[in-house]
Amino acid sequence: ARVSQAKLFVLGSRDEENGHCACTDGHLSTANQGGIAKQITPLLKGNNVRKIRECRIVDYKFLYTLIILFIYIIGREIPLMGVDFGYYTALAVNTDNIFLQTISGDVNRCSVLALGISPYMMAGIIVQVVVACKRADAKTKVSPKLQNRWKLGLTVVFAFFMAASRVKELVFRVDESQILVCQWVSVVEMIAGAMIILWLADRNKQYGIGGQSALIFINIIDGLTTNIFQHRLSELGLPIFIGIVAMMCMVVMENSEKRIPVQRISIHNVYADKSYIAIKLNPIGVMPAMFSTAFFMIPQMGSKFLAGLFPENGTLQYIAEQMVVTKKLGVVVYIVILYALTVFFSIIFLSPRDMTEGLLKGGDCIPGLHAGAETKKYLSGSIIRLGVLSATVMSICLGLPMLLQLLGILEGTLVMLPSSIMMLTGITCSLRDEIKSLRNLDEYKPFI
Repeated sequence: ARVSQAKLFVLGSRDEENGHCACTDGHLSTANQGGIAKQITPLLKGNNVRKIRECRIVDYKFLYTLIILFIYIIGREIPLMGVDFGYYTALAVNTDNIFLQTISGDVNRCSVLALGISPYMMAGIIVQVVVACKRADAKTKVSPKLQNRWKLGLTVVFAFFMAASRVKELVFRVDESQILVCQWVSVVEMIAGAMIILWLADRNKQYGIGGQSALIFINIIDGLTTNIFQHRLSELGLPIFIGIVAMMCMVVMENSEKRIPVQRISIHNVYADKSYIAIKLNPIGVMPAMFSTAFFMIPQMGSKFLAGLFPENGTLQYIAEQMVVTKKLGVVVYIVILYALTVFFSIIFLSPRDMTEGLLKGGDCIPGLHAGAETKKYLSGSIIRLGVLSATVMSICLGLPMLLQLLGILEGTLVMLPSSIMMLTGITCSLRDEIKSLRNLDEYKPFI
């Protein structure tokens, strides 16, 4: 590429010594070859070639992500103060632990990173809802800096309540007189751990690959291997088959898109018919599946809290017992949350209003539609339909194993195996696309 650039530059220049053009019909005279060589040679050696070869962006980001993941894995092995870590190590993994591990820290939730990414995820979606409501009023704007402050404050609040709820269930290996102190210290440690994870995810988003998805990727791998190794091969046939079907559905939806044709006013050639707005069949990936796990904790913790306040109320006790993914009520609540979040996220993050405003500002339009309200209505309908399709597919893939468990066909601890495979596939597709973009950036780096 450097040689081609040098040739183009020299062919278009004039020979200063002879006072005439150095090229005729693209052929160089023998007298000027030496001058061209002098101009090309510096481009092919020294710092130019060294800069091209050194520090590929994708390599740097990949190494940075490995460092972040190493710190995260080490932190998951640091137990809370006074907790009986040996007890949890020998304890068999149950369905709730596997269900929550996707967004939590370690599988037993007894380390300083026990809360995982869940407080930040819950804070993030609440801030997104507030910003979306304010965006409906064109006069009201929320700066990114203010959004980050809101997220940080809500993360601390959610981390406190989640830590206070979790610490009551922990088993400590200290005297009875020291349990209260250990519980309060554990709450502080878990809040600090949530802040550390927030920092790691933010740094990885800026300088690494995948952002918070990289941490979730490690959680899924850990839970998947733990779940597989504690069962016999004969028990894994049905859930792995469902997982493979879910994986195939996810691959198809992640790599397929709906193309809405767009008439660009600035294009008047053969490429005019190739302009379109592309929306994936799975508009926002597997993010709703991860967020639904976090939001399922709200009714779960709320029912436990109310049951503790009113121990004589049979209805509250029943709801608290049923609010798990191995019971009918818990399954229904989880699927409803998953379905609603998928459609809601599709509308919020794709934003038909922003798409319409972008078309208006560029003077572009969708053929056969008037600009403005009619275009917005059409885009909203398309996004909602794709969101419903994505929600239906994910609900079937995640709800079928839960239904089989309720019918006694599938063991409870294997319920989350297909969903783990599906989420792992979705995150892998996202990471692949990001790495591909970084590689393309490396290819064009010499020209930037």
